[in-house]
Amino acid sequence: MERYCTFFESPLGLIELESDGNSLTAVLFADEPRRAPRDHEVLREAERQLRAYFGGEIRDFHLPLGQNGTEFQQKVWSELGKIPYGKTISYLELSKRIGDVKAIRAAGLANGKNNIAIIVPCHRVIGSNGSLTGYAGGLWRKEWLLKHERELVFGKQPQLF
Repeated sequence: MERYCTFFESPLGLIELESDGNSLTAVLFADEPRRAPRDHEVLREAERQLRAYFGGEIRDFHLPLGQNGTEFQQKVWSELGKIPYGKTISYLELSKRIGDVKAIRAAGLANGKNNIAIIVPCHRVIGSNGSLTGYAGGLWRKEWLLKHERELVFGKQPQLF
């Protein structure tokens, strides 16, 4: 299978985009390029939409997505996509939404396995007490993303975290 990737600088640092030629398969935070870029139109469109997101021009992404995972992980990732821009839910709420209130830990693990950061908005899941908890890109990025979205929806707000 063909693999394509590109890198671009964002307000959160270097972002790596990956594609299989049909869909976007990863949006990852990177310290530096790990391989030579191979351009593809899916990647160009993903970069365009991410730049528009960072610029406050769009709130929703319209891209073909394809990340491999179990049926449970796919269910969790699908539910993440339903969290409205500028809003958050708890891990408990996420487990309720997938139909198993006892699956809090499993939902959290699936959330952490999401490889399509920002576009599949795993950053919108927080602790039941409102605290920021785990984010593969670092809590400072999660905080930045939530603040970015909230300011665009609600205007400048006092610090919540």
